[in-house]
Amino acid sequence: MKNAIIYVFSGTGNTKKACDIYKNEFEKFGIETTLYNVRKGFENLPNPNDFDLVGFAYPIHGFNAPYIMLDLAKALPKANEKKGYFVVKTSGEPLKINNVSSIKFNDIMKKKGYVAGSEYHYVMPYNMIFRHTDDMAAKMKNTLDKLAPVEAREVICGVEHKLAKVPFGRFVAWVVRIEQPAMKVNGRFFKVDSDKCINCGACAKNCPVGNIKIDENGKFTFGNDCVMCTRCSFNCPRDAFDIGILNGWRVNGKYSFKAP
Repeated sequence: MKNAIIYVFSGTGNTKKACDIYKNEFEKFGIETTLYNVRKGFENLPNPNDFDLVGFAYPIHGFNAPYIMLDLAKALPKANEKKGYFVVKTSGEPLKINNVSSIKFNDIMKKKGYVAGSEYHYVMPYNMIFRHTDDMAAKMKNTLDKLAPVEAREVICGVEHKLAKVPFGRFVAWVVRIEQPAMKVNGRFFKVDSDKCINCGACAKNCPVGNIKIDENGKFTFGNDCVMCTRCSFNCPRDAFDIGILNGWRVNGKYSFKAP
């Protein structure tokens, strides 16, 4: 039996939704599929060389892969042979410039002997900047539900799917990558409104980089590793977060993905 793995980093669940469809489609064709949840430390990190199909999935952050995905690429063992992989990525807008987001990731993987294959980009609702309407979110999810199974079958059949190149794309990605250290700094200035907080601890438990600590007195401490996935502020049941200089872009509350 063939097997597959997709290394998934999903801030608030949009990218995971896409990968669930890929997993379901792969398994329809008898391909045993593992979704590896990417978190800081990469505990029990699977070896890509042990799988027939290898994928990486992430939300696009500032026209780049999140820094944790770059760290993942560095942590992987070298390819035993010229092993190919595919990329699944999501963002809140269909801008062509998003095509450049895998450049740095692919550079790291290439040095380890891996070969970049197909790339797929899906538009899903924002978890910051502004909140999409329920109708728009439902349309995005409907498009994903129709498109992702078809493109998952492309991966199975070895059909190559490349995104269009962007003039000066490498330069643009390099310039905007300043966002990554900037977000680590901004993460130190997160705050929690103690009048709203119910001390559920979900934010600290679910932070993929362990950037949130809560002491026995309920005091919050924010570290230097924020990846700006907004999982904490987006999912907070009381909308108690202040996300630093980007607080004006804060979005809170899951989408129903159902048209009104």
